[in-house]
Amino acid sequence: MSSLRAIPSLDRLLREPRMLALVERFGRPHVTQAARAELAALRSALARGHGHVEMPAVIDACARRVERASQASLRPVFNLTGTVLHTNLGRALLPRAAVDAVVQAMTRPVNLEFDLEGGERGERDRHVEPLLAELTGAEAALVVNNNAAAVYLVLNTLAPRKEVAVSRGELVEIGGSFRIPDIMARAGARLVEVGTTNRTHLRDYEAAITPRTAALMKVHASNYSIEGFTAAVE
Repeated sequence: MSSLRAIPSLDRLLREPRMLALVERFGRPHVTQAARAELAALRSALARGHGHVEMPAVIDACARRVERASQASLRPVFNLTGTVLHTNLGRALLPRAAVDAVVQAMTRPVNLEFDLEGGERGERDRHVEPLLAELTGAEAALVVNNNAAAVYLVLNTLAPRKEVAVSRGELVEIGGSFRIPDIMARAGARLVEVGTTNRTHLRDYEAAITPRTAALMKVHASNYSIEGFTAAVE
């Protein structure tokens, strides 16, 4: 068993040839952080009467630490769950044509925000807005990061300080703690609950409409379902 005095200093450890090779490969900040962590773990073990100090073993441990820290957290897996479009495993896989298009766009300069015809700055959404409008029948379209962002922007644009009617059976919470009442409050809209948990009719929406009503909101229940004596408006 070694004593605490046998532990090398951080400066001495980083001057070792193998540590210098790690610095060359991974960069000094990452290697220094790994070395500090390993020396701290070694001091703790020796203080409890465990372990011993051997420079090759200390360097090996530092190398393992920096290797682990440098590995990508996103890794290929096998989807054996039985769910084809698994939200935790990447959802739908992109076709080869889409992958090739992404590679081309990310490995060379492109006119992302440049109007080639007008010779001035353009809008990035114009590349996909016509396609989305055609697919959905909407007058305009905007690409955002996730559903919560889309719902927030729609509500904040169309219904700030106004009322939005939603069926009680559709006040759901989905992944990432995305809750309909919360996102509506953050967007500045006032939630108006209509119907009941299991049955909502068209007349419920009609009765909820006032001069302050900005929108009627229809929410996809996602992983939540109500069964039995139910009714909903399409």
